[in-house]
Amino acid sequence: MTTETEKISPPVEVSDTKDIKEVETTLENKQQKQNSDNENTKKEECEKKETSGDTNVASAKDVPVHKSDFEKDVVYLYQLPRSPLLPSVSPYCLKVETWLRLNGIKYENVDHKLKYRSKKGRLPFVELNGEEIADSAIILEELRQKFEKDLDATLTNEQKCVSHALIRMIENHLVWVITYWRTKNLDLVLKGYNLNLQQILGSRIPNGILNFFFKITLGRKGARKVKAHGIGEFSFDQVVNFGNEDLKALSDVLADKPFFFGDEPTMLDVVAFANLAQILYIHKDIRFPLRDFVQDKCPNLVGHCSRMKERCFTDWDEICTSLAMNTHLPKELKSVNKENKEDAKESKESTEEKEGDKEKSDKEEKDIEKEKEIDGNKKDEK
Repeated sequence: MTTETEKISPPVEVSDTKDIKEVETTLENKQQKQNSDNENTKKEECEKKETSGDTNVASAKDVPVHKSDFEKDVVYLYQLPRSPLLPSVSPYCLKVETWLRLNGIKYENVDHKLKYRSKKGRLPFVELNGEEIADSAIILEELRQKFEKDLDATLTNEQKCVSHALIRMIENHLVWVITYWRTKNLDLVLKGYNLNLQQILGSRIPNGILNFFFKITLGRKGARKVKAHGIGEFSFDQVVNFGNEDLKALSDVLADKPFFFGDEPTMLDVVAFANLAQILYIHKDIRFPLRDFVQDKCPNLVGHCSRMKERCFTDWDEICTSLAMNTHLPKELKSVNKENKEDAKESKESTEEKEGDKEKSDKEEKDIEKEKEIDGNKKDEK
């Protein structure tokens, strides 16, 4: 099973004299409380729908999904926010979105500001017809069966075996080389991908404080993970060499073909692109040995990424400029939704204005009646 990207927990403000372990405990307790509150909120919504007899949302699951007003057969993707240099700094999130686009599946990104994680505690995850599916490999397998989309359908048994082996190499080895580098260079990660944590987390806490705790929490967690994996026991140069060997193997298999097995992309192309993008699309001023190796020794991998980018992300520049989550949706649909929202707003304002005029009119009538009553009393007294 592959390891998915973990959510970045919003840092909390503490004094400089507190112990680091106490800070991490506070962050973990805060995250647990947030997850518990989210779960309770979902359950309350579900109970309300059952009590009111709401039949518009068809969900027979005991545990409700976050997207309660879902459309049938629309995939709702929960992933990391956008970055200014590539759609996602998580290879797993980029892998799922690339697969959805390549297969023409109708989907929508949920801009949750990192508030939600799957029941397994990870990102990405999707919701489909009221059901949550987590872990990128399981997500794509279930979606493949649901929508009958098999990128490897035309491959021979031998090619499928090669694809399987290379995907495992990428997701169980190369990804750890990248994780090792990121763990050792958290400052370069923030600068290299132009990450604005304040914007990503939707927080008002200054970026300086957020960056500080990002480096503490992610640095320590990342170090523990790479050590537990085993790759953390090696020197930096040795790990970089491991990565170069993986990249050379991919380059040799690709050779001069457009994609790994011919003229059309397969699952291996999706996985390779999602991980190579993390290496290639980092700021050019940041020293990254793996990127330098790919550009110098494996130019065919650079071309492969460009072809996948053109095939699946024609809106790449718009994504990186606007950081919008759903630039892939039809523009007319966005326009209609915007107009509907504006109409609803105008309608609400109009209704409120009419109600205000009615209240004012009623008040004036009451004042007139009161004045008449006072005048009548005065006449009787005379």
